[in-house]
Amino acid sequence: MCGIVGALTFKNSPFRVTEPYISTMRDTMTHRGPDGSGTWVSQDGQIGFGHRRLSIIDLSDAASQPMCNQSQTIWITYNGEIYNHEEIRAELKEVANYDWKTDHSDTEVILHAFEYWGIEFVHRLRGIFAFAIYDTSDGALWLVRDRIGVKPLYYSIHSQRLVFASEIKALLKDPDQKRAVNEDALFHYLSFMTTPAPMTLFDGISKLPPATWLKVDAAGALTQECYWDVLQNVKPISNISKDALSKKILKELRHTVDLRKLGDVPVGVFLSGGIDSSANAALFSEQETKPIKTFCIGYDKEYGTSGNETKYALQMSREIGSDHFEKLLSQEDLIDFLPEMIKLQDEPIADPVCVPLYYVSKLAKDSGVTVCQAGEGADELFMGYGSWKKALRVQKIINRFPLPSLLKPFIYLLDKIPQIRDRFQLEWLRRASERQPIFWGGAESFSELQKRRLLSKRLKSKYANYSSWEVIKPIRGRFEKYAWEKSNLAWMSYLDLNLRLPELLLMRVDKMSMGVSLEGRVPFLDHKFVELAMSIPESIKTKDNELKGILKSAVRGIVPDNLIDRKKQGFNVPIHEWFLGSLGDYAKSELSLFCDKTDFLNKGEVNKLFRKGQSRQIWFLLNFALWWNEYIDQQSNSDLN
Repeated sequence: MCGIVGALTFKNSPFRVTEPYISTMRDTMTHRGPDGSGTWVSQDGQIGFGHRRLSIIDLSDAASQPMCNQSQTIWITYNGEIYNHEEIRAELKEVANYDWKTDHSDTEVILHAFEYWGIEFVHRLRGIFAFAIYDTSDGALWLVRDRIGVKPLYYSIHSQRLVFASEIKALLKDPDQKRAVNEDALFHYLSFMTTPAPMTLFDGISKLPPATWLKVDAAGALTQECYWDVLQNVKPISNISKDALSKKILKELRHTVDLRKLGDVPVGVFLSGGIDSSANAALFSEQETKPIKTFCIGYDKEYGTSGNETKYALQMSREIGSDHFEKLLSQEDLIDFLPEMIKLQDEPIADPVCVPLYYVSKLAKDSGVTVCQAGEGADELFMGYGSWKKALRVQKIINRFPLPSLLKPFIYLLDKIPQIRDRFQLEWLRRASERQPIFWGGAESFSELQKRRLLSKRLKSKYANYSSWEVIKPIRGRFEKYAWEKSNLAWMSYLDLNLRLPELLLMRVDKMSMGVSLEGRVPFLDHKFVELAMSIPESIKTKDNELKGILKSAVRGIVPDNLIDRKKQGFNVPIHEWFLGSLGDYAKSELSLFCDKTDFLNKGEVNKLFRKGQSRQIWFLLNFALWWNEYIDQQSNSDLN
C-alpha cells in the first residue's frame, strides 16, 4: 500500500516535468509510504511518476517503484494489493516469455499483464488498487481505480497538463493549482456528508470514480470508461434452501478473508464485538499457528448515545485466543486529533467515526501490525441498519399512494410547524411527491428543505431550482437498466455501493489508517462476494424482518450466539455528549468566525442548530469550516487553545 503521484504535460506545452516537481508532491504523503520512495521522469520532461512505499508484498528493492518493463516502454506507479497476483503471474508465464525481475511483486504482474492484454487485463484483477500506467508507444497515460473504490485517486487538469495523486494535498503543491471551493460539491456535501465522485470540494480537482479507467493521450484528449458494474455481474439465486445459501455465503466469505492474509508483514483485525468484525476475526484466525492480533476502541465512560462494546470484543478475542489490544477514548482525544484529522481527510469526511478509526489504526500500528482487516460493507449488503427497515416500510406505503404529486402543497405547510422534529419525514414526502425513491443513501446530513434555509442568500438563489437528486439520478438510471430485481432493498444496497461506501466509509478507512502507515483491508467488499450478496433476492434478506438474517445464519457456529443475537449497537461516537463540553464551545466559536469571513452559510440558521442541540449537523459544518481554514483560507491561525 502506497502513495502515488504523477504529471503528464500535453503536446506543445512549454511546461516540463522535473524531479523536484514530482518529489515535492510525493513527499507530502510520506505517511502513506514511510519505507521508501522513488521518482521517474522521462528524458523529454513530458511525464513523471513518484511513489512512496509501504512495503507489504515482496519487500525487496527489486519491487520498488516507479517500475518499468524490460524495454522501458511501459511505466507504472501503483497503490494497492492484488490478491490473485500469483495466479496471473503463472498464466503470463505460460503465454509470454517475460524476463521477471521480482519473485512475487504484484506491481510487476500488473505491468506485464497490461503489456500482454492491454487495459482489458483489469478484469482479471482481484484486489484493491489505484494506479497509473504510461505507454511510450502512443504517449498515453492510464489512470485506474478498483471496482468498489477502496483506494482513492485524484486528478487535476490545468496549465496544459494533468496531475494525479493518492491525496489532494499532493496536487496542491503544484504552484499553478488554484485553491477554491467547488460550490456544487458543497451543496451535495450538505446532503451526503461527503462529495460524490467525480467532484471534490476543491474547484478544479476531481476524483476518479470506482471501477473506472481514464485514458489521457499526448494532446490531452480524455476517454473514460466504467469497466464493472455489480448489476451486470450477478447470477440471481433462486430455489435454494436457507441452509445451502448460508453455507455458500460462509464459503465465499472464508475465501475472501483468506485472500486478505496475503503479505510479508504482520496482519491484524479490527474487532468491535459486532457480527461483522467477529466473523472476520474468527475466520482470519482459522489455520493460524500463532494467536492473531485484534484491536478495539471504546470510550472512557458510558454515554447515552454511544455505549461501549469492549466487553463483547474481549469475549470474541477469548473465543479465538487472540492477542487483544484496547484503548478508551475521551473528549480530549478528539480535540487533540482534530487538526490532524482535517489534514488527513484532504476534503471533509463528516463522519465522526474518523476519530476512533484513527486511534484504532494507531493502536494497531504501535503494536507492530502493518495491515488490518475491517468489517465495512456487510450492513449495506445484508440490510444491517434499523433505519433501512423504516425506509422500506415507508416506501411501501408511499408506493400505494395513487397521486403522490398531491402531497406537494402540504409539505411546505408542514415544514413551518416547529413541533415536527424529524425533518427527514418531510423530506421523504417531498421526494415521493417528485416520484423519486425516498432513500438517498445511508448517511444523510441535511434535507433539501433544511439546505435551503442553511445556505447563504447568494447560494440559496444560485441553487433555487437544483437538488441533490442530480447526483442520485444517474445511479437510479443504471439501476433501472441493469437490476435483475428492482426491489427497494436492492436499490438501497446499490446506491450505497455507488456513493456512501466509496466516498465516505471507505475513504474514512483509507485516510485514517494510512495516516499512521497502516493498510486497511475489507473482506466483505471483495467484488466476488459483493456479486454473490447482490444475487440474493429481497425476500431472503428481509425474511422475518430480521437485520442481516441470512448473514447471521451463515456465521452461526463461527461467532457465539449471544454476539449474533444481541441488539445492534453500531460503531458510534458520543458527539452529542462531547458537544455539551469544551468541544461545543470550540465549534460555536469556529463556526461564528467562519460565517463572518465567508458567504456560504446563513449564520442565523447555524446558531439555531446550536440552540436546538443538533450536534451531528453542527459536526458536519465544523468539518467544512476547519477544512476551509486549513486548505482554502491558509491565513487562519485558529487553534484549540
